[in-house]
Amino acid sequence: MKLLILGATGPTGRELVKQALAAGHEVAALVRGPATIDRVEVIRGDATDAAAMANAIRGRDAVLSALGTGKSFKSGDLMTRVAPNLDSAKRLLFVSAAGVGESFNEMPPFGKLFFRTLLRGIYADKAKADDTIRASKTEWTIIRPTVLTNGPRTGSYRVAEHLPLHGMPKISRADVADFMIRELADRKWIRKTVIISA
Repeated sequence: MKLLILGATGPTGRELVKQALAAGHEVAALVRGPATIDRVEVIRGDATDAAAMANAIRGRDAVLSALGTGKSFKSGDLMTRVAPNLDSAKRLLFVSAAGVGESFNEMPPFGKLFFRTLLRGIYADKAKADDTIRASKTEWTIIRPTVLTNGPRTGSYRVAEHLPLHGMPKISRADVADFMIRELADRKWIRKTVIISA
């Protein structure tokens, strides 16, 4: 498939690129700054720019978004500004976060404390973006991982619209990427919002 990856230079995005290439897909990446990614077509542009996104999406079979704010606790309304620009994607796999929107009620108490305080602005931004995507005409899947780690790809994880979670549930970025690449072929979760955790 011809894929466009957003957030390709971030830690989850790098896993997506690596696994997409290993699976034989043709990969392009939309990046804001100068970047060279081996075996990837790099397109300079900003995901918040509607015209830049439309041009980058054109001709692609799917868009995989691993965009995020990095280590910042300020959202800058990034996701809210990007989400409307994804409407022209044929297939969209979009990384959000466990605890966003209605999934807040399923989170363990310790996680809820962070969501209400340090992550409050970021999660409000993600919730608005998720709602925009769910109202779009694309074949979307919203992925809500629990706490992301840099652990190995295991291929062993749980995915469901509702998951029992306890303590501080985690999932490796490599396993999130594994699920997203698999879902391109499986198409099991089209127009579904899923939680993923080890």
